[in-house]
Formats: sequence, structure tokens, C-alpha cells
Amino acid sequence: QVQLVESGGGLVQPGGSLRLSCAASGCIFSIDVMGWYRQAPGKQREMVAGIISGGTTNYADSVKGRFTISRDNAKNTVNLQMLSLKPEDTAVYYCNAALRVHGSSSLGNYWGQGTQVTVSS
Repeated sequence: QVQLVESGGGLVQPGGSLRLSCAASGCIFSIDVMGWYRQAPGKQREMVAGIISGGTTNYADSVKGRFTISRDNAKNTVNLQMLSLKPEDTAVYYCNAALRVHGSSSLGNYWGQGTQVTVSS
């Protein structure tokens, strides 16, 4: 089994910062892509940022220049540093990983349980 466990959410004032972390564990052979998605009340889940094993990153236009994604391939962790937070960043943030487990060549898609980020004064 594979688990993705997020941490670091919370309440922050507009203009503030937060750092989210996610650790993947289990019978993992390799992780192709790790990323963060978010879902605000009444809205669809959207991609926030992604990073492949080689380090190439991708960001949603709404967070470019404010959020930075990074990963540690040796530890199977991914982080999201969020700066200059806005009320519209309020959402549940989900960690995502596209990975292969030992004994399988198939690429599976896994999700964390989500962590709440609230930006409010």
C-alpha cells in the first residue's frame, strides 16, 4: 500500500506565508510526478503545481511567482512554499503522486487526505 501524508496547513492572514509538506511511503519503486492540487468550496479541484523527478516544474498561472514546489527524491517528499497568500488561495490542498510500486510496471495515481489552508484577516 501507498500513503501520502500532508502537513502544514492552517490559518494565515493575507500577505502571509505557509509551507506544505507531503511524504509518500509504502512499497514505492519510483515516483514520476509529485504535485499539489486544491479545491475550494463549490469549485472543481485544480492543479496548483507539479514537479517531475528531474526537477522540471509547472505552476498554475494564479500562483506563479508566489508559490514554489520542491521535492526530495531520496525521501519521497514534496513541499509547497506559499508566499503572498491571498483570500482566493483558501482551499483544501491535496498532495498527488504518479508512481510505480514494487512488482508492477503500471503507473498509479495516489492522493493524500488533504490539508486546509485558510487565508483571512
